[in-house]
Amino acid sequence: FFSPQILLLACAEDLECVPGFQQKVFYIEKPFEFTKYQLVLNLKFDDCKGNNKLNFQVSNPDFTVDSDGSLVALKNISEAGRALFVHAQSEHAEDMAEIFIVGTNEKQGALKEILKLEGTSGIPRQKRAILATPILIPENQRPPFPRLVGKVIRSEVTEGAKFRLSGKGVDQEPKGIFRINEITGDVSVTRTLDREAIANYELEVEVTDLSGKTIDGPVRLDISVIDQNDNRPMFKEGPYVGHVMEGSATGTTVMRMTAFDADDAGTDNALLRYNILKQTPTKPSPNMFYIDPEKGDIVTVVSPVLLDRETMESPKYELVIEAKDMGGLDVGLTGTATATILIDDKNDHPPEFTKKEFQATVKEGVTGVIVNLTVGDRDDPVTGAWRAVYTIINGNPGQSFEIHTNPQTNEGMLSVVKPLDYEISAFHTLLIKVENEDPLIPDIAYGPSSTATVQITVEDVNEGPVFHPNPMTVTKQENIPIGSVVLTVNATDPDTLQHQTIRYSVYKDPAGWLEINPTNGTIGTTAVLDRESPFVQDNVYTALFLAIDSGNPPATGTGTLHITLEDVNDNVPSLYPTLAKVCDDAKDLRVVVLGASDKDLHPNTDPFKFELSKQSGPEKLWRINKLNSTHAQVTLLQNLKKANYNIPISVTDSGKPPLTNNTELKLQVCTCKKSKMDCSASDALHISLTLVLLSLLSLFCKSL
Repeated sequence: FFSPQILLLACAEDLECVPGFQQKVFYIEKPFEFTKYQLVLNLKFDDCKGNNKLNFQVSNPDFTVDSDGSLVALKNISEAGRALFVHAQSEHAEDMAEIFIVGTNEKQGALKEILKLEGTSGIPRQKRAILATPILIPENQRPPFPRLVGKVIRSEVTEGAKFRLSGKGVDQEPKGIFRINEITGDVSVTRTLDREAIANYELEVEVTDLSGKTIDGPVRLDISVIDQNDNRPMFKEGPYVGHVMEGSATGTTVMRMTAFDADDAGTDNALLRYNILKQTPTKPSPNMFYIDPEKGDIVTVVSPVLLDRETMESPKYELVIEAKDMGGLDVGLTGTATATILIDDKNDHPPEFTKKEFQATVKEGVTGVIVNLTVGDRDDPVTGAWRAVYTIINGNPGQSFEIHTNPQTNEGMLSVVKPLDYEISAFHTLLIKVENEDPLIPDIAYGPSSTATVQITVEDVNEGPVFHPNPMTVTKQENIPIGSVVLTVNATDPDTLQHQTIRYSVYKDPAGWLEINPTNGTIGTTAVLDRESPFVQDNVYTALFLAIDSGNPPATGTGTLHITLEDVNDNVPSLYPTLAKVCDDAKDLRVVVLGASDKDLHPNTDPFKFELSKQSGPEKLWRINKLNSTHAQVTLLQNLKKANYNIPISVTDSGKPPLTNNTELKLQVCTCKKSKMDCSASDALHISLTLVLLSLLSLFCKSL
């Protein structure tokens, strides 16, 4: 420890006596351990009147001061805290001395502090009524309890005064951990402490009189729980999985392992060191990896050649990692975890065909997969370094073939996408290359084994005859005579090497209008062609015919015939409506607007000509006026009695020659009252202008 002599001022012996400690502040170097009965320090107290009834009290009960001022340890002590306080009292004076326990690196600062504090040593320090020095208690102490852990000192002695302790751990939860002797100030702990649960307690000490009234304080009393190594290191962030590329340089960092220790981070109890206990598998080297004992970084320690995924027993390594506290000493506690390291693949092996030449056979006219090309690749499956990409580099000018990769097997599926023709070419030769999705590493290249030849044989099949052209079109007038020739079809057999004959037949003839000569393919009519038939769509009639070769079995081809029918004026116009009603007292005598329509096409339709048949009798009853090319207005010339009338009307189209439709418009003259039309009585009065004319004509003939 520091010698007290350095603290004395040069002229201290010339000063008059000042009661109290001659030196009040001390700094001593912290030893590894205070041993039992070790002399720690010599204290000098003088009350300038002989020190009668001098008594010393120490804040830490593990130390005592003899009557001559010697500070002595009462037992072996490894942790005494940061400071000791000594209270001295005689009949005539009392004083307090402070002893600070410092580490080696704190010596220089401590010396400066001493000189600073003692620069005015002739002036007494201010007295403290209650002295409550910090208390240090090791965790996990064993019974018996209560156990004395410290002492609170009061400089003034007052009759009936009592110490009172309060705070968390006394009268607050967790209650009853600490207590104080009301008279002596001795502080005791009543149970085992756990630093990881509560590391520090901040209590208050006060002095009360007999009535409980505070007469001094409160003063803060700090109690710190000294850590014991009672927590094993734990790995909390698992699972631990790292990746390293195959062929990586020696010293490549793979991952970091970090453990947690609940003990005091400022002590060796939580100072961790890492170690690899086990590696699985142990090939190609039992020491593939190294872990930094302090940081926990796992790095590779083998050469890049040994870090070859394709030659390893397994691309996955499992390391049992140990973390030990106490800086890795044998007495330290340990915890373990498993680190999984995966050796990632890089594309250092090109795909290679399993053979140089593949064979395939396909029938002409058929599409689909014809052969699967197999390759081998030593890289990691289901990665871009393994997945194959196929390309046809020769022999496919017509783009009749395509090749795709089977994602499950990595095989190349060669397909025919355009039907092949045996008569054009019976053999095809393709040159195909294979590559990976990912590029190869720079020092690896694709070799001859990455290309292959596919020989394809096309088999001949009996193909059906083909109509030329297809569809076939022709234009004919409707109503041409039955037996008229429509068209002579032409079909040829693609199988030119087989020299087959062809016969024809009707396949679909919806209206039943046609027939075909089975030998020469001439199509004729068996009925009248009617453009207005429901089987005709947009003036076109469609029929299907078959051409059948003489093969075994025979093959069939289908031809389509579209007949465009030209219109002929073969339909009279029709009139609408055919019934009209009018009130017998109507003011507006315009009865109805008539319209005409025609199934034929222009110019065999409108404009239409509307006419009334000749009216007989003394006066005319109605007239018709043309409104436009398709409509006319019928108007009464006078009000008629309630009855039914038939008005003869003729309508003529514009065809050449024109066609006329003679028809009648039925007119009902009804009684109208209160916006209601009553035509019932008119049904009984069937007055027909035609009948009247016939009756008059009959009477005239008889009179002659």
